[in-house]
Amino acid sequence: MSLPGLRLKSNADRRIKAGHLWVFSNEVDIAQTPLTALESGQEVTIENASGKFLGLATVSPNNLVCARLHSRDASHPLDKSLLVHRLKVALSLRQRLFEQPFYRLVYGDSDLLPGLVVDRFGDYLVVQINTCGMQRVQDAIIEALVQVLKPAGILLRNDSGARALEGLPATVELGFGEVPERVALVENGVQFEAPVWTGQKTGWFYDHRVNRARLAPWVKGKRVLDLFSYIGGWGVQAAAFGASEVMCVDSSAPALDLVEQNAALNGVAERMSVVEGNVLDALRELKNAGEKFDVVIADPPAFIKKRKDIRNGEQAYRRLNEQAMRLLNRDGLLVSASCSMHLAEDSLRDIVNASARHLDRHLVITERGFQGPDHPLHPAIPETGYIKALFCRVLPA
Repeated sequence: MSLPGLRLKSNADRRIKAGHLWVFSNEVDIAQTPLTALESGQEVTIENASGKFLGLATVSPNNLVCARLHSRDASHPLDKSLLVHRLKVALSLRQRLFEQPFYRLVYGDSDLLPGLVVDRFGDYLVVQINTCGMQRVQDAIIEALVQVLKPAGILLRNDSGARALEGLPATVELGFGEVPERVALVENGVQFEAPVWTGQKTGWFYDHRVNRARLAPWVKGKRVLDLFSYIGGWGVQAAAFGASEVMCVDSSAPALDLVEQNAALNGVAERMSVVEGNVLDALRELKNAGEKFDVVIADPPAFIKKRKDIRNGEQAYRRLNEQAMRLLNRDGLLVSASCSMHLAEDSLRDIVNASARHLDRHLVITERGFQGPDHPLHPAIPETGYIKALFCRVLPA
């Protein structure tokens, strides 16, 4: 099959040679290969300035990231055969790491399937397709998943914000079989039900699995506050690990209903309470009420979604962490997390340190957490690393 070519400018191939998978629109020699001549999602060959083959990619002509490589072998186009191979490679990693089938099976670029995310919940799969290239082969993706995993059902959660940048509609639909409103999962020995049809992202966040496991030695017999709790990933596990009391705060009533149901699943409902409302407002109310906690977990949604948001986002993280520290007992633990890719770990460290100093507290970082191994980091694409979690012991100065 003959594919159209996309030729790069002189020296614009350096990142691709170094392992990166993205081509930016300002790197393309549009005089020789105009982007406007290509259709969104079309497969092309990527060539250097002298015409040497670099790889196969799909294009998004109207985006800054105008092409994403999926193969460096001209004989392996993006079809069912390649998808089956990539899925088997991805599956082999997860099966090596996890005894039970609850994990992120495909993590986009890191699994050489840019634009594709697949979360596994036992016999059910939740798929996110975020690029035009992957959208074009949606049927092949479903066929490949059925062949490799034989799931009972596949849900297409194609409603992420990334799709709007690609000019794709937001949809949620069944792709194969049947998928219930809520699916079961087990994380760190704790049972949950996740609302895959209506919940955030795919319904669950596997990325903090390892960090949540780190809670165990810190929470036994302690009073814990879980901010932005969603359906209780941190809070229910804290209770299951032996916390004497856990309070979960979130703005979503349906999410808090699931906190209570997940707590009941694990026999810890009597040690858990929920507060519905804006987290910063709740923090002020708890402070005014004289409430204190031994452990506070602050795992907010991304405050920094674009580079232009960095300044305001950093101020938001500062306000959150400072207010959270005000509720800690004299020798307390703050778990400060961020899923903002544009917030560097060093910046989060500086934020928690500045918050502690403003309150005249002594802070030491006892552990540094990142995303779990089912969200592997592509070494040439720093954007694939986004999770930070700092375990901070906070003491009087």
